[in-house]
Amino acid sequence: MMPAQFQIDLFDEIRSLIGGFEPVVLSSIIGELEGLTHGKGRDGAAARCALALGNECTIADSRELESKSVDAQVIEYATQIGCIVVTNDRRIRDALFTRGIGVISMRKQKKLELLRR
Repeated sequence: MMPAQFQIDLFDEIRSLIGGFEPVVLSSIIGELEGLTHGKGRDGAAARCALALGNECTIADSRELESKSVDAQVIEYATQIGCIVVTNDRRIRDALFTRGIGVISMRKQKKLELLRR
């Protein structure tokens, strides 16, 4: 929900960091966002924006993953595929770092940065 929360063009910012890319979102994330779109205020608006962006991506079927929680599915998928993940969630970021997976995250609520540890 970064684009609505921080007024950034997510795809342009990612392109400036890593060049060409294929955006992929898990189907479980789309489902989670669909539930959040019914909310009111900023969170509901951010979810609607995120869902619109998510629908512009390739949607990967998360039913094939063993993990049950959406966060764990993100980690499992990224580990299997070896792709960079865009997230601000510290717990997910740290889990990805321990697996050698790169993360794109917000820096000072203004720009994205590519992190590798």
